[in-house]
Amino acid sequence: MTAFETPLDLEFRNLLEKGISISERKRQVKAIEAAFTRCTTPERASQLAALCFTKTLDTPFMPFDLAEIALAETGGHRLSAVALSSKGALGVWQLMPQRARSHGYTPQDMKNDGKCAEAAVRELFTKLQTASGNLERAKKLYCGWGPQADAYMKRVRHVRREMQAELDRRTERIAMEESNIKTP
Repeated sequence: MTAFETPLDLEFRNLLEKGISISERKRQVKAIEAAFTRCTTPERASQLAALCFTKTLDTPFMPFDLAEIALAETGGHRLSAVALSSKGALGVWQLMPQRARSHGYTPQDMKNDGKCAEAAVRELFTKLQTASGNLERAKKLYCGWGPQADAYMKRVRHVRREMQAELDRRTERIAMEESNIKTP
């Protein structure tokens, strides 16, 4: 680390050395923010999108991975930090109290978006190990088993398509602007 390199700069450099594109991660944040804004206030959407970026740094996950879970779990509940499922799952990323505890968090911590996001990343990583590195299967295991998990994966895929479409629109708009083509 050089005298002028901040911890964030160091993190970016580490990611670049691993071949993970910071620009792709940053591009995802705006698409996530747009998707979150359909469920909550613009300010909250921005905060949660930033968490999807920061909490997935130095993990095998991209911001979209964490955003998909939030939208599938609590998008219909305005991405509420105090969301509580009928089975007892807590927070934006809907962790069961015992799963939160297994990652070093209390059920009360799940009301804190940052801690809930950290616990969700840890839970997804645990599921990724169980799924032998298959991310799609890990996301399904995040929800559980059976028909409920199948329905959950349909929501996750739908959310992914929506965010990808938003990302594609933004990319096209930027390309047109850089080419001095007027956008509609």
